[in-house]
Amino acid sequence: MTAIAPEQIEFLKKAGMPLTTPSRVTFVEVAPMKRLAFNQVADFIPGVKPYEVNHSVDFETSGLSVRMVLTMDAMHDDYWTKMATMGWENEFDRLGRLLQKA
Repeated sequence: MTAIAPEQIEFLKKAGMPLTTPSRVTFVEVAPMKRLAFNQVADFIPGVKPYEVNHSVDFETSGLSVRMVLTMDAMHDDYWTKMATMGWENEFDRLGRLLQKA
């Protein structure tokens, strides 16, 4: 994971944390063209025991369009849930920009 949003970068720098952290993911369900489910280990938060965060991505097709719906567990507090949400929103924004170029 790499922080790129100004709020994330500022927080990580103040906390003395790296801006880039390796991520471990275990896929628990793969249904081609329909669904991905995976667990990501949150092991990068100072003072918090590592724990798994469950995620799923459902794909819905309609003609030439695809809708992706991401569902994830809440993190251990509201702040970290917000940060995770911002990270995923950034990833989907980047994906959208790449797909528009195609």
